[in-house]
Amino acid sequence: MPQRQTSQCMARVSGKSDGEGALPKLGAAILTRRREVALSQEALADASGIDRSHMGKIERGERNVTLLNVLKIAQALGCTASDLLRRGGL
Repeated sequence: MPQRQTSQCMARVSGKSDGEGALPKLGAAILTRRREVALSQEALADASGIDRSHMGKIERGERNVTLLNVLKIAQALGCTASDLLRRGGL
C-alpha cells in the first residue's frame, strides 16, 4: 500500500497554536480595539453573540476564530474585519 503524502505548504491549525502567531496577533488587535471603545469583554461578547469565555480565548489567541465571528466582532467594535487584521499585522 503506498504511503500518503502530506502537503508541506499548509500546516493544520489547531485551536491551540497556529505556528505563525496569527491568532495571538488578531486577539491582541481585538483587545486593543475593545479597550479603545471602552467595552468590557462581556459587553463585546454579548454584542457579537459569542460566549464570554470563548471571547476571552479569542483575545488570548487560544482559539481559531471563524471568519463569521471576526465579522461579528468587528461590527460590535465599530470597525471592519480588515481593520482588525491590519491592526494585527496580518
